[in-house]
Amino acid sequence: MKKWNYTIGIDVSKNTLDIHCAEINQHIQIKNGTEGFRVFLKWCNTHKIILNQSFMIMEYTGGYEYKLIQFCESKQIQYSRIPGLEIKRSMGITRGKTDQVDAGRIAQYGEEKHKQLTPDRPLNKGIIKLKELLGFRKRIVRELGGYKASLKERKAMYPELKKDLICKTLESKIKENEKVVAKFDKELMDEIHKDEAMKTNYELIRSIKGIGMVNALMTIAYTENFVGFTNPRSYAVYVGVVPFDYSSGTSIKGRKRVSSIANKELKQELSQAARSAIQWDPELKSYATRKMANKSYGVVLNKIKFKLILRIFAVVKRQEMYVDNYKNAA
Repeated sequence: MKKWNYTIGIDVSKNTLDIHCAEINQHIQIKNGTEGFRVFLKWCNTHKIILNQSFMIMEYTGGYEYKLIQFCESKQIQYSRIPGLEIKRSMGITRGKTDQVDAGRIAQYGEEKHKQLTPDRPLNKGIIKLKELLGFRKRIVRELGGYKASLKERKAMYPELKKDLICKTLESKIKENEKVVAKFDKELMDEIHKDEAMKTNYELIRSIKGIGMVNALMTIAYTENFVGFTNPRSYAVYVGVVPFDYSSGTSIKGRKRVSSIANKELKQELSQAARSAIQWDPELKSYATRKMANKSYGVVLNKIKFKLILRIFAVVKRQEMYVDNYKNAA
């Protein structure tokens, strides 16, 4: 196993990168982009950090680290992304700490675990394309929903209007956006079919009741086809469906609750999948009915979301379509 001379921990956010080198105990904050990378290179020269002898450790964020990864690959710097839950369990990092402290502890984690860590494979360009398409599709769908709501409201308020310009405009916008969404759906599926591994996993995920096209695509995109996340619980933490214990010492204990820092778009889409699963999956419907006798709907829905994540990772790991054992046992 290669031993790197410098271990660099990086706390990634949308606009900034907090960087800490463990061996020299130095920290710098830079912009997350080309300008910041120039500053970083000067900082490395000042501190005599040789980048091709360095190993960068960063927390998986699902997208904010992509500029940094492209920089690493252009400079042939080895790097590894680690799920936040793994770092948290190992080092005791909490989200309440400062970014500078977190960067230092990530570097410390890498220094202690370097023998167990292996560099990530180069970034899959198809995954980046999927995320871009899904992100823009989301904007169009949100806009489409607004147009439909406005049209419905106006027709309810003025049912006698027959040739209203506002209604006509809204109807035209709705038709236009529906065509655009259809084009994006085709482009997304074309992208999936370019990669045999993504195509296979997409079909496996779609075999689970409740998981539609968008949820399957988003799961593949944000797990990077199950390379970025290989553990269902880590992914569930990232999505925000697994509750944590909130306690301090022996005197302060709070109820379990999910982190407010999560990928809310994934969580929202998974909520739709969970509602659909409760309706169409007999096993999950029975489970939800039992649990709602003494738990709130929101808590039960969260549990269903976690079960769907477990099923997604299970079918991908086994490379087998989902089998409805509940139906077979009935």
